[in-house]
Amino acid sequence: MTTLDLHPAPRAASPAARIRNHGLTEAKLVMRNGEQLVLSLVVPIAILLGGRFVGDRVGLPLSMLAPSVLALAIWSTCFTSQAIQTGFERRYGVLERLAATPLGRSGLLAGKAMAYSLISTLQVVILVVVSLVLGWRPAGSVIAWLPMLVSVILGMSAFSLFALALSGSLKAEATLALANVIYLAGLGLGVMWPLKDYPGGLQAVVAVLPTTALGESLRAWGAGVTLWWPVLSLALWTVVLALISRKVFRWVS
Repeated sequence: MTTLDLHPAPRAASPAARIRNHGLTEAKLVMRNGEQLVLSLVVPIAILLGGRFVGDRVGLPLSMLAPSVLALAIWSTCFTSQAIQTGFERRYGVLERLAATPLGRSGLLAGKAMAYSLISTLQVVILVVVSLVLGWRPAGSVIAWLPMLVSVILGMSAFSLFALALSGSLKAEATLALANVIYLAGLGLGVMWPLKDYPGGLQAVVAVLPTTALGESLRAWGAGVTLWWPVLSLALWTVVLALISRKVFRWVS
């Protein structure tokens, strides 16, 4: 004979379940935002379409443009979108309220990381499909996959930490303005153009940026070249930005 225990057992979900649920919820909210959708998909797809027809004239053939746009997608979502979203959540008191729930501060940040990683992954899949339809044929070798995948993970982490450092230390309006300016600057500083195309003096400066490291890693993978220095660069940036964001991030505006 089976005895059923129907007494209520109110308790918080497990930490993993809390993070998963928050990450999925935040991802859905971000993807419903029309402005974020434009930044995440419309702009990269428009660049791909335009590059398909005029890219050769400006030194960006599809073979180079497609992996650069993948870097752009990660840059736009993990940095720009997250900085703006977090800045306004902080202003309206969303962060401090969620941090007081069983989710906690670490769970909230982990859920955010999960949400933007999911969105970036979905972006990359869609953009790869669009690029293949337009005629891109990556030459990525099996060996070249490893540094590329590590660079993508570290790039997502570094850009997210940069977003948190910015949005956690400035007012929401200042974050909005500065995040967009930095986003546009990043387009011209390593995300879209290969390092070799910069003048000698500027090349040394651009080479140390995390945007350059991710862009160069993806472009090398697309060409079938194994490139490891971006992994080291992005690992160092992740550590540095983690220390900075931990120091400057404030939960209330």
